[in-house]
Amino acid sequence: MHLVGVIYEITKHLPAEEKFGLIGQMRRSAISIPSNIAEGWGRLSRKSYVQFLRIARGSLYELETQILITKELNYIESSEVIENSIVEISKMLNALIRRLEEK
Repeated sequence: MHLVGVIYEITKHLPAEEKFGLIGQMRRSAISIPSNIAEGWGRLSRKSYVQFLRIARGSLYELETQILITKELNYIESSEVIENSIVEISKMLNALIRRLEEK
C-alpha cells in the first residue's frame, strides 16, 4: 500500500502529456499489486490465492519497467527508494508463493 502512495506522489510531477500514458499505467500497475493480493485472499482457496499473488508479482514487474522508462526519459532523477521497495515486495511475494505451493 505504501508503494501506491509513493507512485501517486511521483506521478504528480510527471509531464501532463503523460496523463494517459505513463502516469495512468504506473498508477494502475501500482494499484493492481495490493488489489490482487486482497482478491486472492478473499477467494478462500490456496490455489486461487497463489494465482492472484502471481498476478500481483506481474504487476510489480510492470511497474518496475515503467520506473525504468521514466528514468530513461529523464522524468525522474533517482528511483532508488522505489527500486528497493520493488525488490523487497518481490522477495515477499516470491517467499509467500513458495510457502503456499509447498503445502
